[in-house]
Amino acid sequence: MVLDLVLIGLAITLYPLPGMALVLVLASPRGVYKGLAFIVAWLACLVAVIAMVMAFTGGQPPAPRSPPTIAALAATLVIGLSLIVYSEHRRRRSRRIAAAAEAGSPSEAGSPSEAAGPGSADTGSGTAGGGSGAAAGGGERAAGDMGSGRSLTSRMDQATGWSAAGLAVLLQPWGMVSAAAATVVKADLSHVQSFLALLGFCVLATSSLLAMELYTVFAPEDAQRDLTRLRAWLSRHKEQAIVLLCLLLGLWLVGRSLYQLTG
Repeated sequence: MVLDLVLIGLAITLYPLPGMALVLVLASPRGVYKGLAFIVAWLACLVAVIAMVMAFTGGQPPAPRSPPTIAALAATLVIGLSLIVYSEHRRRRSRRIAAAAEAGSPSEAGSPSEAAGPGSADTGSGTAGGGSGAAAGGGERAAGDMGSGRSLTSRMDQATGWSAAGLAVLLQPWGMVSAAAATVVKADLSHVQSFLALLGFCVLATSSLLAMELYTVFAPEDAQRDLTRLRAWLSRHKEQAIVLLCLLLGLWLVGRSLYQLTG
């Protein structure tokens, strides 16, 4: 369980869309306050999912080969397959957009639905990551707008802490979080190791956002310059990152669940 949570937490914290959104939030007026609201909402989602699983299991893992255990493994298998399919979908779509751009077809290359990430307009297949485009990054319509910085920046300037919190919920990669929930079924809260593993997962899955927030608090001028560069880099490479993260995590989840189902 611990290794699975570490890998899922890493995939979540490296997922580019929430970080891109937080950079814009931090650059807006009262950005530190809005960034804190973003992170609190993000953490609250993770804690809520874990709490619901713990309420279902009573803090005790089900017996091996029992129906709840088989169901959790089957869910993990489905989530892993969905992430793989979604990764391939994103790869093919990126190639279509690149080909359209080279052919000088602005209508296709500049389509908002194509520019958006997994989620929003793409939520149908984006949820692939185990639940819905959110699976890998629901709410990517908002993230898709990040390519056109000015309009979104002006919206962020007018946003409130509640808006930032709502954005965090939308951009949560719910498919990956669902994979974590299926893994948490094995947690035994009567052992401190399980409690520490769950706490470590929440911290790891939030670590990149926390680093941005703390950097902005303690070195605001340097942070604004460096995080703006980071957002530009992520904007150029987000498709490759999404494809790679979803593919690797999907393969791991499929392999692990098949091994445990057939072992």
